[in-house]
Amino acid sequence: MQIIVAADENWAIGKDGDLLWHLPEDMKFFREKTTGNVVIMGRKTLDSFPGGKPLKNRVNLVLSRDLDFEREGARAVHSVEEALEAVKGYGDRQVFVAGGGHIYREFLPYCDTALVTRVYKSYEADTYFPDLDADGEWELASQGGRKEHEGISFAFTVYRRR
Repeated sequence: MQIIVAADENWAIGKDGDLLWHLPEDMKFFREKTTGNVVIMGRKTLDSFPGGKPLKNRVNLVLSRDLDFEREGARAVHSVEEALEAVKGYGDRQVFVAGGGHIYREFLPYCDTALVTRVYKSYEADTYFPDLDADGEWELASQGGRKEHEGISFAFTVYRRR
């Protein structure tokens, strides 16, 4: 399993249930990586999408504590264990954990790769991703060149579990 996330210099990823920036190239990267694959997310992340609708052309596994939760186009799971069992049924499709903060922390131990769009700026935030640079289990495997959009500098990086 892989994590896909965008984080600032302090590993901040969100505030008030929303992203901290809008980077079209990062959205395109996310779309290209996840299309045709399995995406695991929390219900709040699903609700943050336009119209609260699942992502098109992907299997959407939505983790929710609400046992009655249903959403057209999504498959509800109610625990990490249930999600891990569910992904076994999707054969060779790649599995991406796509947030939010709590979901990232819950699934990080099961992931061996993290695709991290690093944003070279600090934002006021209330949601953070674990600092992989400070975690001895992870190492920066590759880093693309810096890009910029409307004054925001960023780069696509890949972390791998040691």
